[in-house]
Amino acid sequence: MYSAIAANKRNTVFIILGFVLLLGGLAYWWGQASGNGSSAIFIIGFVLLYALFQYFVAASMAVAMSGAVPIEKADNPRLWRIVENLAITEGMPMPKVYVIPDEAPNAFATGRDPKHAIVAATTGLLAIMDDKELEGVMAHELGHVKNYDIRVTTIVFGLVSAVGVLADMAIRAAFFSGGGNRKDDNGFGAALIVIGIAASIVAWLIGPLISAAVSRQREYLADASGAHTTRYPEGLASALEKLATYGRPMRRASSSMAHMYINDPIKPGVVERLFSTHPPLPKRIERLRAIGGKF
Repeated sequence: MYSAIAANKRNTVFIILGFVLLLGGLAYWWGQASGNGSSAIFIIGFVLLYALFQYFVAASMAVAMSGAVPIEKADNPRLWRIVENLAITEGMPMPKVYVIPDEAPNAFATGRDPKHAIVAATTGLLAIMDDKELEGVMAHELGHVKNYDIRVTTIVFGLVSAVGVLADMAIRAAFFSGGGNRKDDNGFGAALIVIGIAASIVAWLIGPLISAAVSRQREYLADASGAHTTRYPEGLASALEKLATYGRPMRRASSSMAHMYINDPIKPGVVERLFSTHPPLPKRIERLRAIGGKF
């Protein structure tokens, strides 16, 4: 299991590094096209500031978008007790616990670090899971927190979003410069159009692919971490089988936070599509049961 965790961490670093290098190449290209090398510094600075902003507000945004409601122990003793026991087992601070009023079974975790963690489960998940299965699901979510997965995916989301904003700026600048039709622009407008199109491709095609690849790696890692915490991989494996059987789209699902959930909240079961943020459930179950044979 530990070798798989190490491999997943390395792959995630390589994926993000590749995206940052691609972003740096676009910034350099912009600087060359504009004849002003300092514009590349502006681009990189803007992207980093945007990602930093996302880093601090992403958790609050995720909770608001999901419609999650905070609870105390008296509101749902079963869920609270399971999360509390898992946090004690891992030596982690007790995260804030939320319940999402939605019949679709699902759960997610967010927060930039264990001290600012949030875990949430839908009413549909609480209804169909027995205690061992619910424990497996929440151990998976705490695995995301423990491994700082949400921090990584939030940074990727911030970078991709920033590139999208820059692409829009480039195309608008090209439009106001005459799109390369003015005789005195020396091809600057046309270059801006090309840069804008390239940045749009990065933001809306390559970016989501990178985000999905990072998320898939992290789902496997959280599964392994959750199994290690409970010492009972079958609990999570059984829960994933129920998600495959009873899964349905959530009422307030958003593609921008789909990677945070334990199962695809938009199109459950359609796991082979290109931009899926989740690996196939059968593959996850297979890995968990292989881990189970090693305890």
